[in-house]
Amino acid sequence: MRTGTNFLPTHIVQVPYDSGHKDVRMGNGPGHLVAHGVASLEAVSVERVEVEELPFELGTTFRVLRSLSEKVNTATQNNCLPLVLAGGCISCLGTLSGLSAGPIAVIWLDAHADFNTPETSVSGFIDGMALAAATGRCWRNLTSSIDGFRPVSEKNVILIGARDLDPDERGLLERSEISWIDMPMIRDRGVGEALRTALRNVEPERVYLHIDLDVLDRGEASVNEFSSTGGLTVAELLQTVRVISEAKSIVAAAITAYDPSYDRDGKALRAAGELVKELHAVGCIDAA
Repeated sequence: MRTGTNFLPTHIVQVPYDSGHKDVRMGNGPGHLVAHGVASLEAVSVERVEVEELPFELGTTFRVLRSLSEKVNTATQNNCLPLVLAGGCISCLGTLSGLSAGPIAVIWLDAHADFNTPETSVSGFIDGMALAAATGRCWRNLTSSIDGFRPVSEKNVILIGARDLDPDERGLLERSEISWIDMPMIRDRGVGEALRTALRNVEPERVYLHIDLDVLDRGEASVNEFSSTGGLTVAELLQTVRVISEAKSIVAAAITAYDPSYDRDGKALRAAGELVKELHAVGCIDAA
């Protein structure tokens, strides 16, 4: 649990890639966020992942992930809180790999479960397999090529707000050990109560917090082409960060999947700005 006494500087790592391509679609999101002030807080530094692209998506993607892992590791060694602004959710593999060894919990906020595998996916979209890869269900040879990667135990994963799932993906999720806090549960019990109950069953104190902005209801903010109704409010999203920080130590976080071309009224940009402030505020060292 973070004490709130000794604040960590926040180190933002921009990952401007979407499906192995730089500065397109959701890959434009990280730069847009930084250009519009999310990195202007005190004690915030910024760097950007850039790699030589290969002619195939997976090759470039995993080259990006290896670079991200190094940058996250350096940030933690320098006593900074890594905050990854990424085009895609597959970035989680690089972030998790860059954290120091030891048990870690993953709290995943997303309109989608990202729990497909190559066998269940109907689109082939690699970001739709991100959480499955993080828990060791797929891409094992490739994930082993990222220095420091270790699959996360499903019993230490909490999924919040997922509502748009493929049928086979839903089956995998329901048979898994992942704690799924769905929107009916949130509407019935409130996000705070539902999350506190789930957190009691998660053993590690260290948390990687992954936030795909399309967890937000489309009426709150149009984030990308996958935004849908029935999601969280901005207030609920901020409350989620606070509840987690009261119970666990957030050692890294990510904000992903923001496509500025869908944010015509700027609501998603403002929501992301509030989220960065909240994450920056809870980033501190437990003196113990």
